[in-house]
Amino acid sequence: MNPIYAALGTTIFEAMSARARATGAINLGQGFPDGRGPEDVLAAAARALLEDSNQYPPMPGTTALRQAVADHYRVHQGLDLDPQEVIVTSGATEALAAAILALVSPGDEVVMFQPLYDAYLPLVERAGGVARLVRLEPPDWRITAEALAAVASERTRLLILNNPLNPTGTMTSAAELSLLADFCIGHDAIAICDEVWEHVVFDGAQHLPLIALPGMRERTVKIGSAGKIFSLTGWKVGWMCAAPRIAQVLAKAHQFLTFTTPPNLQAGAAYGLGKDPAYFTDMRAGYQRSRDRLAAGLTRLGYAVLPSAATYFLSIDLPRSGVNMGDVAFSEWLVEEAGVASVPVSAFYARDPVTSIVRLCFAKQDSTLDAALERMLRRP
Repeated sequence: MNPIYAALGTTIFEAMSARARATGAINLGQGFPDGRGPEDVLAAAARALLEDSNQYPPMPGTTALRQAVADHYRVHQGLDLDPQEVIVTSGATEALAAAILALVSPGDEVVMFQPLYDAYLPLVERAGGVARLVRLEPPDWRITAEALAAVASERTRLLILNNPLNPTGTMTSAAELSLLADFCIGHDAIAICDEVWEHVVFDGAQHLPLIALPGMRERTVKIGSAGKIFSLTGWKVGWMCAAPRIAQVLAKAHQFLTFTTPPNLQAGAAYGLGKDPAYFTDMRAGYQRSRDRLAAGLTRLGYAVLPSAATYFLSIDLPRSGVNMGDVAFSEWLVEEAGVASVPVSAFYARDPVTSIVRLCFAKQDSTLDAALERMLRRP
């Protein structure tokens, strides 16, 4: 067995969801909404399933979806993409795998930021890359020039950025993006930008893609997710956007992973990306209201809640909340004794973890959040 995968445990997301199922706990751990998603997007996929072809679609994605992705980013982010620069994948995690396998050669150094999505490190190591980890710390989780300089070398080839960042709910600032662009250009490195949360941003904020910065158009892979945009996480429809010289290689890696993605789901995603901008505004407002509901409830219970500018998540600072337990111990207590599943943020660190923060998902109906808060009246 490959030692990288043989040594891995079950992902923290699946582990906590399994605990919730086994104990009857309310699952605020794994990040999925408990609604149906937009009915017209579902209807478009259902119609395509019954009326259109269900045979292999083109390997890079259907023409309709590739065009829809390019059009969507022109409208919402001012990007000028050609549909040929879009490769459709079976979810953003497959996009990450394809990009990493396509771009990392043995010995290449890859800069990543902790806390990090748990797929990044094993994929980089499986490709033969060497991880160079930047440790971000609460409450601001900010990237600095000093931290970048500390991990740079002549072997730096790639940088992986999750923006907005799960689990912290933070957005990379314009100043930080400028630092990252200068870093990539100065080291002739490519940036893989995991931007699946690009539409789930709050308080009137606007997502800024790294690919739009000067000098980054030809050295960035931008990854998006229909599952996150339309609250349909089970669809597993994603995409990679990159300049032609990179996109051609990404497609070659993708063709030997999932090869293609269900055509009816591609049709649904293509329809959804063309929806009126008001849909996206309303979607964000709904999640912001849920964020505020959970944050206010936790604050009433005496928990110190860190700001959440994006994603489905907010975090509790345990020491500031008067909880004398580490994040793993608190998450264990919470699921077993209070009946609420959470995720310890230390699970997002490969080494030297922050152990004082617990993540909760607020992408739930009011009744679910209120029931969880009722259970959390009980404190350790």
